[in-house]
Amino acid sequence: MTQLTLIGKPDCHLCDVAREVIDQTLAELPDPVADRVEVTELSIVDDPQLYEKWWEKIPVVLIDGELHGHWRVSRDRLSQALGGR
Repeated sequence: MTQLTLIGKPDCHLCDVAREVIDQTLAELPDPVADRVEVTELSIVDDPQLYEKWWEKIPVVLIDGELHGHWRVSRDRLSQALGGR
């Protein structure tokens, strides 16, 4: 199982765009690959430690706990990281 975590906050336009990119990317991956990805969303508003670490970089995407990217999410790069072609 691959854990993809999106860290953002409510009313964040870039976070909404990142969520759309993640959804589109997963929809385009082969089912066996997409089925192995579990997506979790966290808000910096709900967690002071997340706020302290990421507030100026949201949206942040982590894959299996490791930083994949922040601010803008590339569909091609995300697809490759998740095992797409």
